[in-house]
Amino acid sequence: MPKSDFVSVPSSCTLCPRRCGADRAAGRTGFCGAGGTLKAARAALHYWEEPCISGTKGSGTVFFSGCPLGCVFCQNEKISHEHFGKALTVDQLEQACENLIAQGAHNLNFVTPTHYAHVLRPLLERYRPSVPVVWNTGGYERLETLHSLDGLVDIYLPDLKYLDETAAQRYSGAPDYPQVAVDAIQEMVRQVGPCQLDENGLMKKGVIIRHLILPGQVDGAKAVMDWVAEHFA
Repeated sequence: MPKSDFVSVPSSCTLCPRRCGADRAAGRTGFCGAGGTLKAARAALHYWEEPCISGTKGSGTVFFSGCPLGCVFCQNEKISHEHFGKALTVDQLEQACENLIAQGAHNLNFVTPTHYAHVLRPLLERYRPSVPVVWNTGGYERLETLHSLDGLVDIYLPDLKYLDETAAQRYSGAPDYPQVAVDAIQEMVRQVGPCQLDENGLMKKGVIIRHLILPGQVDGAKAVMDWVAEHFA
């Protein structure tokens, strides 16, 4: 898909794997809850990501409102599912990023950004920050959307929640999650390559795969770890 497809507000949104077709240009909301306006809940230094992301000064996180997944265990329920946040212009987002860098952020960390890829891609093409860019995601990504970000993201921080379709449907409402996520993660690795750390142990480039072990899902967790070991060890 041409990169230009992601420049304007989608009139028939297909940014995430749900491809719900919402006319966001007309202000209608998609499954993710996003309409025609960029919306974020928080922009601040965050100290509780992986140590190689947060470091000592914090990760410059921007938490975007809405989410293409429906995880019943979401730790950001108010932001992701209740769509808490405020509208931002692209210039205001760029200024927020610059403010975070001025505060000493080790990186810019876009949290749940997929449904705003059409905004973030052109922003990152014209504004190249002085710190790494992190794409912090639940792992539910269309390959076409990831292709549009090639060369603009330094660090991918995806979840790999499940490799079982039944669990993915039950807990996230996305039975296609397993195949979508493994394809997405392999594309992320293709784009940014092996992990690179600086002299202080901070991530400069690479992919970190996260997994939350759910109650009663230990076998699922083992399957995830086995898949990662088989593909990237």
